[in-house]
Parts: sequence; C-alpha cells; structure tokens
Amino acid sequence: MMNLIHWRLFVAVVECGSISAGAARCGITQSGASQAIAQMEHVLGAALLLRERGRIQPTPFGAHALEHARAMLAELAHVQALARAQRAPAAPSLRVAGFASSRPWLAPRLRAFERAHPDMGVVWLEGSDEEVEAWLAAGNVDLGVVLDPAPERDATVFGTDEWLAVLPPALARPQARDIALTELLALPFVLATGGCWLHAQRLAEREGLTIADLRLQVRDWSSAWTLVRDGAGASLLPASVLPAARDGVQVLPLQPRLQRRFALVAAAHVAPAALQLRGFLDEAISSATGAP
Repeated sequence: MMNLIHWRLFVAVVECGSISAGAARCGITQSGASQAIAQMEHVLGAALLLRERGRIQPTPFGAHALEHARAMLAELAHVQALARAQRAPAAPSLRVAGFASSRPWLAPRLRAFERAHPDMGVVWLEGSDEEVEAWLAAGNVDLGVVLDPAPERDATVFGTDEWLAVLPPALARPQARDIALTELLALPFVLATGGCWLHAQRLAEREGLTIADLRLQVRDWSSAWTLVRDGAGASLLPASVLPAARDGVQVLPLQPRLQRRFALVAAAHVAPAALQLRGFLDEAISSATGAP
C-alpha cells in the first residue's frame, strides 16, 4: 500500500541525493525511509532508485515516476490551499503564485509577513511559469513570480539564474572554457523544459536558431541531467538545478552568457492588503544581499 507520504519521501530522496537527507527532510528515520522505498518498489514491481558513485539517482522508470509524483504533490498543495481559505474566510487571503525554484527564497519572507500581520493569510500556489502568467491575467492570484518580465510590467527582480551547457563525457571539450549556443545546439541534444515556457528551444528561437538533433524531451531538470550523464546528448540547464556531484559531466557557460531573471509582479487589480504584501516583499528584495 502506498500513500502521499511515500511519494513525498521519494521526491525528497531524489532531490537530496541520499536516503538519509531525504528522510531528514520528511522527519523520519533513515531505516524507516529505506523500508518505505522498498515497500513502494515491491508494490510497483519496479525499481525507483539506484546508487551510482555514492549518490542516489532515479532509475529510468523512477525518472518518469518523479514527474508524476511532483505533479501529484502540487495538486495536493492546491487542494490544501483551498481548504485553508475555506477554514478562515474572514481573514484576507492573499494568493502568491510561483514555480518550485522560486519558493525557497520567497517562503521565509511570506512567513515573516504573516507573523507581522497575523490577521492576513497568505496562500502559496505552485505551477509552471505559464500557469502563473494565466493566473495573474485572470486575477486568480494577487502576486506572481515570472521569468524575464518585460520592462513595462513594473516587476521587481529578486534573482538570476545562469543558463549552463552540460555535456556528457563523449562530447566533452577538455580545453574549452565556454561554448557558443550555436555549437551547443548542433550537438545531439536533450531538451529539458522544467515545466516552464522559457527553456532551450525558446532561447534558440530568440536567436533565430534551431535544435539540429533533438534526441529526447523531458519536463524534469534532474531527468535531463541523468540522461546527459548517461550519454544521451548535451543539454542546457539553469545553474540552480545542477547537482554538486558532476559525475564526469562537463559544465560550461555560454558565450555570450545567458541568464533567466526571477521577478515579482502584481495582478492588474489587487486589494490594498495585496499592495501591502507587495511593499513588504519589495523591501525584503531591496535589502537582500543573497537573493537567488
């Protein structure tokens, strides 16, 4: 038998790269986590994880399961957010939307706002950048995190993330210090979207380029890394998603360098309480020295 706790543990183990770290994130013992993973694999009849070079990695089946597990947990978070809003209808419920990689920086600041304003609740909605844009346009959320906003959007940039080329050992360039986007796109290529509108194919289109030899397309960044490491092709990934252990994969900056920018924007029509939250976050952003 499996439940959402099992899947949350599985995602944590993959993201942390070890069962012990994943168990700690979920608040359970390492032995309990090992037993839970073994139970999942027994019920599914397929291996989810394997250990390579001292680090836990998803199997090919596990990489596919990981995408569905993350989607399942995101949907649960949406339901829980709706339930919280129903339980406290009297309190202003401010909705902030963003994608997974923006949450670590925003979450503690949203909690700080709630502590400073206990009469206001903040609901976090997680989705792709396209979903966030749609929610903002429809007025379903008050504030949203967007990628590379146009100047006229009155956005507050709170972080940048460099795009990096990742090459498998067979395609490595030992003497190279960087690589042009045109050269990278000419190699056998694994396209990773990260569930976002902005990815390698969009960047190529901006420059009038195409991916010459597309081998695979995946949603999950970690799945793309695994495929590159196993020799399926090169890829272009954000620096923030790369694991510490490179396992023979060559990582090169682009020439010229490219970055994606995380920015906070407000919906067209927001309540005064939402403007108060926006001001609070803008102040936190302006005073931060280590925003991502």
